[in-house]
Amino acid sequence: MISLEQVKQLESKVTRTIDFFKKVSEENSRLKEKLDSYQNRIGELEVLIERFKEDQSRIEEGILSALNRLNQFEDALENTLQGGEDKAKAPAPAAAPASAPAATGNKADKTEPRVDVDVAEHAADDDSEEASGDGELDIF
Repeated sequence: MISLEQVKQLESKVTRTIDFFKKVSEENSRLKEKLDSYQNRIGELEVLIERFKEDQSRIEEGILSALNRLNQFEDALENTLQGGEDKAKAPAPAAAPASAPAATGNKADKTEPRVDVDVAEHAADDDSEEASGDGELDIF
């Protein structure tokens, strides 16, 4: 026969099992909420990564464009300098001007041909391309 003591032990075990099940169910719910939150955050981060990749690509294109423009400017400057050197190689007049310094053989005494470049014109072009209205430079 089952004793009263055995029934009380069984009732105690059932109560502990029910309490344990409630705790586990609550923890499971909290973990599911965290999982949902983490999955949402992962989605947001994936969007940010895609934007970063797009921005990175546009930055690279802008840098390459700027380097290309710089190369074109250097080529134009080099061509202008070469044109000036051709003029400098032309025979000089027999008498040097009175204000010319005496040649001492120093490299500093040699005069380089002057290149007139309209910097203001280039600066105006760059200003119109770089100003983007929000205080940032637009290099694209």
